[in-house]
Amino acid sequence: MRMRKNVVVLVSTSIAVVVVGALIRKWKQWKEQQLRHVKQIIRKFARESATPLSKLWQVADDMVSSMKISLASSDESPTLNMVVSNVASLPLGDEEGFFYGVSLYGRNLLMLCARLGGKKKPISALQRQDISIPDAVLAGPSLEITDYIATEIAKFVSMHPEIEIEDSEPVENKKFGFTLSYPVHQAMPFSDTASQHKNANNPVRQGMVKDLNRALATHGMTMPVVSLVDETIGGLAGGRYYNRESVAAVTLGTTTNAAYVEPAEEVASDSAQFPNSSELVISMEWGNFNSLRLPLTSYDASVDAESSNPGSQVFEKLISGKYLGEVVRHVLLKLAKETALFGSTVPPKLMIPYLIRPSDMAAMHQDTSEDREIVGEKLGEIFEIHNCCPMAREAVAEVCDIVAERGARLAGAGIVGIIKKLGRIKDRKSVVTVEGELYEHYRIFRNYLHSSVWQMLGKDFSDNVIIEHSHGGSGTGALFLAAAQTQAHHSDY
Repeated sequence: MRMRKNVVVLVSTSIAVVVVGALIRKWKQWKEQQLRHVKQIIRKFARESATPLSKLWQVADDMVSSMKISLASSDESPTLNMVVSNVASLPLGDEEGFFYGVSLYGRNLLMLCARLGGKKKPISALQRQDISIPDAVLAGPSLEITDYIATEIAKFVSMHPEIEIEDSEPVENKKFGFTLSYPVHQAMPFSDTASQHKNANNPVRQGMVKDLNRALATHGMTMPVVSLVDETIGGLAGGRYYNRESVAAVTLGTTTNAAYVEPAEEVASDSAQFPNSSELVISMEWGNFNSLRLPLTSYDASVDAESSNPGSQVFEKLISGKYLGEVVRHVLLKLAKETALFGSTVPPKLMIPYLIRPSDMAAMHQDTSEDREIVGEKLGEIFEIHNCCPMAREAVAEVCDIVAERGARLAGAGIVGIIKKLGRIKDRKSVVTVEGELYEHYRIFRNYLHSSVWQMLGKDFSDNVIIEHSHGGSGTGALFLAAAQTQAHHSDY
């Protein structure tokens, strides 16, 4: 009897071992299939997003063609508006003194002051204050917003008064530098102040300048605002202050734009505001650039369709911080749905748009910890995806790499396109100033951008294009514009 029981136990154990072994084999087969499917989706995405050298030159050449077409006409362009700026002159580098600047971006107001000591000296005594404009103010009329801005400026100036030094410019002769970032029109009721067609000196923008100066005067301010200028032009002003060969500036942040100096004869005469100038400052509004050569994927089509502006700002949706993370999210969503990468059910938050910020993407992409621990932490913070496997974390980092590399290399192609349009690739040095969080804080993105420019120009010409970070950081362009506008005013007398 005891022998029979032992036989039964042995048989049962054998059957259990066989069943468990079969389940393990089946699970391993499923994991292998899952891994193959994940790799297949990522490889296809990488293939469609590829930016080989030939592709980069195609994009750069199309950029040049679009620039020429737009400059030759005073009408709107379907891709590049090439807005002629109302900046009469850029800094010469000999402007000295204590200056104030304001940068309005989205719902935020950045106020700055600093001392400029000439091109041989760095910015000193820099003070910055960044505030968010309350929703209640934004919901009101434009006059209420300008009054709020003027009030905050007056407070800032009173908190950071100029320390008088010998030979400094009298305060009453100084001008405020005032820059606007491109997304201002999405948050402000005076939408036309941020983006204008062909000419930035229009009645709407002039009206806001008058309202601002009226409000500033009410608060006892004697420094007027001369004009509202795109922040990328502020970056160009900062570059020109330190180097006469600074010919272009690029913003790579939440949104993107490029500005550069164009010989006046290349611009349609009825678009030029300063007929006696030999060169004009152009805001390209390059976020709206489009080309059949751009490496667009089905994920980009989904991002575009779900955006607030379908069919426009195509280049911006490939290279700017607002959209890079959104492309990543769409790829991860596909992986979750088709491969169960994050579990048997799709994480609900993975279906919510625009949750991945540029800083999140940079942190996951640049994670060098063992088993991509930071990726795991970020997935938990952003999407409430917890305890995901190493394979999933590695897949997320790889998707971030594909999206960042494509965006950075396309931005590099755009920069080369500008230099080619100016005819400065082969025999002249050119400095390009870049600012924005993607360039400042996303190291791998920055490296990809630099390498794309070097690869395009080759060892013979790569030294002719110098890409440098903006002096003093983002927003400081307003200070250099203040210096240039004050100097221009002083020279009129």
